[in-house]
Amino acid sequence: MLEGLGDVSKIPELQFTFLLLAVYRVGVFIPTPGIDNMALLAFFDSAKGSMLGLMDLFAGGALSSFSIFALGIMPYITSSIIINLLTVAIPHLEKLSKEGENGRRKITQYTRYGTVGLSIIQGFGIAWGLQHMASPTGAPIVLNAGWGFIFMTIITLTSGTAFLMWLGETITEKGIGNGISLIIFAGIVCNIPRAISSTWSLYASGELHFLLLILLGIFMIVVIGAIVYVEAAQRRIPVQYAKRIVGRKMYGGQTTHLPLKINSAGVIPPIFASSVIMFPATIANFAPAGLMKTIAGYLMPGKIGYEILFVALIFFFCFFYTAVTIKPVKD
Repeated sequence: MLEGLGDVSKIPELQFTFLLLAVYRVGVFIPTPGIDNMALLAFFDSAKGSMLGLMDLFAGGALSSFSIFALGIMPYITSSIIINLLTVAIPHLEKLSKEGENGRRKITQYTRYGTVGLSIIQGFGIAWGLQHMASPTGAPIVLNAGWGFIFMTIITLTSGTAFLMWLGETITEKGIGNGISLIIFAGIVCNIPRAISSTWSLYASGELHFLLLILLGIFMIVVIGAIVYVEAAQRRIPVQYAKRIVGRKMYGGQTTHLPLKINSAGVIPPIFASSVIMFPATIANFAPAGLMKTIAGYLMPGKIGYEILFVALIFFFCFFYTAVTIKPVKD
């Protein structure tokens, strides 16, 4: 078994994937110019548990440090959602989706254009909002506010997202596949050591009882097992082949089944739902006080409005993605 694990590291596709993910993690620590990082970290410390904290989790900590990858890969996912929705509504896009490889490349190109457009909008909203924000101590987050800072931030964040999009597509084509999901996974997993350290600190200080710690570990194992069980579950549709006679021999007549995954949409619905909620929340959190701040307050994790909207979007995208990928009747 150990020899098998050792051979895994020798797979070229896996090595290439690890290399690109390492490039992504290095980029997370490259800050965007014109920002007081200490004031920004103090602001994010005061915003823990809010939508900003959730967005920073998906960005792998890039948002709290306001690195070149601060927007993360979410604009690409949002653009993919929009293009998929338009594929059903616009005949031209629906025709492209049925044209095989050439049509898929054209739709991918439209998705890239949409990603750049959404990145510009989000970059402008964040840059404009940061100019009107300060840390809890009153220190301004932007060192030299103005249109120069706004344009520089838009170009930097849009370029970072475009580079992440390229990384994801390259991992999909030349690595082990699912590049976009791996980038999101890498951003979330990097917070595990910090979470373990925080949990241990709570236990050492007596704020977390040992029994509760054991129950938490058991609950995590049960949840992971349930996820694996549902992910591997199948609904087997019986298929009966007709009998046919060739000469004096009879062929066919076998009974088999068509395996359909119970969870055919996978993790796509939660990711799509998070992306849709994060897009307006990103603008709202960095906007001055007013209606946008009120909207951001209702979209904070733990609020009843956020939970209802999140669950509703998961149901919608689960139905929509399944309907798009599995079509019982094709033209």
